[in-house]
Amino acid sequence: MTASTVAGLRRGRPSWSGFLAGPVPFVIPYVVMFFLLVLYPVCYGLYLGHAPGNYRALFSNPTYLRSVINTVLFVGIGVNVKMFVALLLSGFFAIPRWWSKALLAVFLLPWAIPAVPGFLSIHFMLDGQWGFINALLKALGVAHPPVWLISYGWGFAAAVSAYIWKWLPFWTLIFLAARTSISGDVYEAASVDGAVGIRKFIHITFPLLRNVYVTSVLLSTIWTLGNYNAIFFVTGGGPIDSTQVFATLGIKYAFQVGDVNLGVAVALTALPVLVPLIVLLVRRLRRGQ
Repeated sequence: MTASTVAGLRRGRPSWSGFLAGPVPFVIPYVVMFFLLVLYPVCYGLYLGHAPGNYRALFSNPTYLRSVINTVLFVGIGVNVKMFVALLLSGFFAIPRWWSKALLAVFLLPWAIPAVPGFLSIHFMLDGQWGFINALLKALGVAHPPVWLISYGWGFAAAVSAYIWKWLPFWTLIFLAARTSISGDVYEAASVDGAVGIRKFIHITFPLLRNVYVTSVLLSTIWTLGNYNAIFFVTGGGPIDSTQVFATLGIKYAFQVGDVNLGVAVALTALPVLVPLIVLLVRRLRRGQ
């Protein structure tokens, strides 16, 4: 305690010099940024989407109802397929050979490149008239290649595949790092007990990676619920809004249609799923699992 603070306490009033010398000046910028970047946007968004009429309009809108199904499919298929394949690929890249390291460097390129040009390149490759994919299929003898961007099934599958292609390297790297933290003594002991091949994966690797896997799935689900780029830049939400998800539909209503309140309402309808996921994730992280 400084002399000025002691003098202020003796006079019965706080010392501003002692106050300013403490940690408070360092906390104030964080409080201000939290208010400006977190509290105010959240409260303002809740205010914009509070009107019940917005939700009555949404729940009677076939496009919104389709976006609910698309969002569930996009998140469910995209996250689970991506995570399972990433877990398997992490075992392949864990092989201590020079060629596996070289392949890993190439494998990480889709995650390293910017998302927008990556998804746009996929969009143009899937063009039905002059796209690279259909040109290649015709050269291989396929007389009637798929109409990727004007078919709901093919378009949605292309968007999900593009999303998996983009984020698979990142989660493979996460699981690879988790694998390398497992002591080799554990595998040596398992080999002595007769565990080989798939039995090592089932009884050793996966139980030790389970907590990392579950936490990664929760985090990826939260991120994927707000994913905008994969749908917008691959299919544009088409054909006829059939591949819209919450993120793209909310942006469309807010900026293209000009109904900001309705666009915010679309995003808020994801809160009953998003908030429990965040709470569950925080609880797992707090427990260190």
